[in-house]
Amino acid sequence: MWAVRGEGPAGRGAAWEPRRGRSGRWYHRPMSTGASNTSVPARTEPAPGNPAAGASGHEMPKQYAPAEHEPRIRARWEGSGAWRADPERVLSGRARGFSIVIPPPNVTGALHLGHALNGTLQDVLCRAHRMMGDEVLWLPGTDHAGIATQAVVERRLWQEHKRRRAEMGREEFVALVQEWKDQYEATISEQLRALGCSCDWSRQRFTMDPVCARAVRAAFFRLFADGLIERGKRLVNWDPVLQTAVADDECYTEDADSFFYYLRYPLVHPHGATTQAERSAGELPPADAVPVTWGELARRGYPGAEGRPGDQPAWVTVATTRPETYMGDAAVALNPRDPRAGALRGLFVELPLVGRVVPIVEDGYVVLPAQLARTDEEAADPKAAFATGFLKVTPAHDANDYDLYQRHKQAIDRALGRPDAGLINVFSPAAAVSDRHGWSDVGDAHLFVGLTREQARARVVSEFAARSLSAGAAGEPLLEGTRPYRHGVLRSDRTKAVIEPYLSDQWFLRVTDARLRGAANEALAPDQLGDEAPLGVGGAPAGGPLGARAEGGLRFTPRRYARVYKQWHDGIRDWCISRQLWWGHRVPVWSVACQSVERLREAQARAASEIARMGFGDAAAVVADDRADPPVLHVCLLRDEPALIDALRALGLERDPDVLDTWFSSALWPLSTMGWPEPEASPDTRGLLAAFNPTAVLSTAREIITLWVSRMVMMNRYLLPEGWPCSLAEPPGRGAGPAPFRDVFIHAVVQDGEGKRMSKSAGNGVDPLDIVASHGADALRFTLCQMTTHTQDVRLPVVRDAARGVNTSPRFDLGRNVANKLWNASRFALSMLAGAPARAPAQEGLATVDRWMLSRLARAERAAVVAIGQYRFSDYAEGLYDLLWREFCDVYLEAVKPTIAQRPAQARVLADALDVVLRLAHPLMPFVTEAIWERLAAARPAAVTPGVGLGAGRVGGLLATAPWPVLDEALIDPAAEGAVGDLLGLVAAVNQARAAHGVPPKRRVVLHASARARQAMDRSPGLVETLSGVGRVEDEGAAAVGASTMIMWDGAELRLSDLAEAIDPAAERERLGKLLAAEVEKAASLRSRLEKPGYAQRAPARLVEESRAELARSEQEADRLRQLLGRLA
Repeated sequence: MWAVRGEGPAGRGAAWEPRRGRSGRWYHRPMSTGASNTSVPARTEPAPGNPAAGASGHEMPKQYAPAEHEPRIRARWEGSGAWRADPERVLSGRARGFSIVIPPPNVTGALHLGHALNGTLQDVLCRAHRMMGDEVLWLPGTDHAGIATQAVVERRLWQEHKRRRAEMGREEFVALVQEWKDQYEATISEQLRALGCSCDWSRQRFTMDPVCARAVRAAFFRLFADGLIERGKRLVNWDPVLQTAVADDECYTEDADSFFYYLRYPLVHPHGATTQAERSAGELPPADAVPVTWGELARRGYPGAEGRPGDQPAWVTVATTRPETYMGDAAVALNPRDPRAGALRGLFVELPLVGRVVPIVEDGYVVLPAQLARTDEEAADPKAAFATGFLKVTPAHDANDYDLYQRHKQAIDRALGRPDAGLINVFSPAAAVSDRHGWSDVGDAHLFVGLTREQARARVVSEFAARSLSAGAAGEPLLEGTRPYRHGVLRSDRTKAVIEPYLSDQWFLRVTDARLRGAANEALAPDQLGDEAPLGVGGAPAGGPLGARAEGGLRFTPRRYARVYKQWHDGIRDWCISRQLWWGHRVPVWSVACQSVERLREAQARAASEIARMGFGDAAAVVADDRADPPVLHVCLLRDEPALIDALRALGLERDPDVLDTWFSSALWPLSTMGWPEPEASPDTRGLLAAFNPTAVLSTAREIITLWVSRMVMMNRYLLPEGWPCSLAEPPGRGAGPAPFRDVFIHAVVQDGEGKRMSKSAGNGVDPLDIVASHGADALRFTLCQMTTHTQDVRLPVVRDAARGVNTSPRFDLGRNVANKLWNASRFALSMLAGAPARAPAQEGLATVDRWMLSRLARAERAAVVAIGQYRFSDYAEGLYDLLWREFCDVYLEAVKPTIAQRPAQARVLADALDVVLRLAHPLMPFVTEAIWERLAAARPAAVTPGVGLGAGRVGGLLATAPWPVLDEALIDPAAEGAVGDLLGLVAAVNQARAAHGVPPKRRVVLHASARARQAMDRSPGLVETLSGVGRVEDEGAAAVGASTMIMWDGAELRLSDLAEAIDPAAERERLGKLLAAEVEKAASLRSRLEKPGYAQRAPARLVEESRAELARSEQEADRLRQLLGRLA
């Protein structure tokens, strides 16, 4: 964006003026300074070996062949060093900084069309800002993608060598993954280069390279020492195949056919109720849990109990899709508004076979069955039709149950006899039923131990079906029934295994802390939240320490995604940052479990003493966790110090085997890529952090706003000091630092023609390099940019190219056509310039069409600045298309063809117009514009048109480093635009009539023009004749030559004659009749809309006025057509 950043940079060749765009933001553009715009720019000669060199210096092949130009041009760009950023220019005030850090692609394979889209959009921004004079840093890099990469390598290791990673050992396996990474990192870089991405390749980063690894270690240490990282047993997404926790974005939901199972749990009295383990140990008699009868429930007022046998045991029925987890139930819950709740207060249930006695709790989360629903909304809940009103609470295997347990933890733990008694893992890490992960002495449930989840489900259902509530309750089986049910099942994206919500010891970052969540919310610009009053955590009014106040300058485009960002923080959970993998950043913590709190304190004192004795007090943080069971001592190291590590091992501490979540290193990307925390340590990073952080914009996909954008904001604000840029050696300020970017642009999602996600497995993916090979990089870029609107979802029809064996899309033909049009138009223009005078007389006037072209160029330049500044890439592409195709090619080139040889000033305008078109188009279509620029530099006249500022390339004579065109406001000429616009309306009318009557293209027709029409044509001699095939203009009263027809122009009738040997009157009447019928139908539709009761009051006033004006025009056109039909009759 060309957003104002303080005063204009010093030392710039032209003064700078701010200009307000449509959004109300200010943009900078060079301001003309009189003679500076009319000075002759230094001529840029073609480089040695340039194919443009020749007798005339501008020969061009008849066809544009991308494959012949793109590799050569790319080599010129990269060889010139044009992409390497110089932070000193920013720090010294000689230039503004503009920076982007590329969202790092995973090193798991080749890039897809989404990468090509985002790479194109970022490159458009970087190239435009580079031409505008900003110092641009576009940092490329790749992500190690821990779980994704390890899964791919493990799968290939098994497929090719039938080996498991456990057989190799950690070091050998990591070395194998490193080889994979090196191969695909090079592939990804080559693909981005082939797209024309102008990244600073000399500073390419990788999330596990030494620079980034240092940042990860420093960030972890700082957060750990500040109490924001802690270890605990919590619920995570667990992949039982990889046996690791996985992030939300590493899972997907798949609909599956299943069942609701209805299980009966016997009701028991709480008096002396115990667990099965206690009864089996002989501490209390088995009969201590006394069954509750239906008669007792009836006396308690339980609805429907009267109809049951009074002496029989009573039960409640729970509905579940996962009966295999019932062994981990800690409670049964019902809604406090359920009419049965009062009668059940104080009662327990006993889990069949397991024998565990668990309490009944009341919670509003429980869905009321449809027959008990109090509101229409409750009754409409899809689950209400399946609900019984009783929910089995399994905290270790369901996120909602875990939350419910936390709300009632004190009551449940007290009922079960010990703290955390409700946190029972039914399964082992491999997702087989196990009695060694939170429960023991399973009673008759030993039948299920060792079974997989699927096997356990079938066995539980069969056992419940075969058993009754009691020996005397024949016909009342524990399984009440089943009902078919289709629901979403969470699966691992990498292994496709069903994800198990699993209670596990993990490292967590406390993102719920105000220092992280609060700072992230406060980064938003105030206007991003609209008129809605800001809310705090959990929907409470803002104002407390965690209130979501928007005080910063962070903006989302489209703006609706600011609400997604804010809502995420309102309901955020602490972030599980550990993974049970080998590929990734190892957790830098050494730990030892202690037998008691006293032993913990002793170990803490010994470790602290040893660290101090060795002089590593600034590089080690010691935390004694007395809440863990057993208590644990943790020591986090800022860096690996072999002597200190040996000392810790001597004290019994061992390093944690886990690695960090990939998103942890990704969250540091704007910091680590620029060298934080020691940016001056390397020449490659020196000055980058101070000059380019905060970055200008992040372009990314909407699905990672929560997983990446939010976390980058948290990290940047927490780890950079308040008042940044300042010295990192200074103590951090009390407030938060800046957000890592000023804007977040959420780009479109590319889908296939049916709106489905593209993927190799689905067979609907398109490889961007296949399009580069068939259409050229510029065609790919133009098409993707032209499709990128703020509606987000972009559909790209996919077809199979059988000859090449690849997928493609006809949509890319548009981009190829535009590139070819530009090439051929430039070839034609250069051929005209070759015969034009070399220098124009100083005071020669410009023809109306020349002034029109300059005016359209000036407007197009301003529109391009606004479109790029507002991330309206489709508007930018459409504007270029209109300028190039409809105005420069279809009008101006044709108009000047007959006159340019006699008008030196016109040659100058033509050269300048082509130059401006190339500069405006270059950010989007860099290869073809650079190839043409090489030839234009040698062919253009030495002088430039007054008011047009065109400088030479700053590096190597390249268009890529040439200045953005500067066109004076005075060039905008409404009179010329109106005059030519009127004539283009006449041209359109003539051509429409020619097409309607089938007049051959080469036939010259006669136009019978009114005095006013002739006067308008005289102001632009030859324009109408050239563009519409008019061979002669006669007075309107002159006799028609041969067949003729009437046309309308500017409300008046004109005649065309000499159309052909004869016109069929019947065919003409039929043509006009169809036009009249269509116009009558249109008028009727508009009239009906306007006469609809209440329309004028409800619809926006602007829309009503537009409809009335359109109706008047339609009725006028219908009257004209009736008159023409009358004359034919």
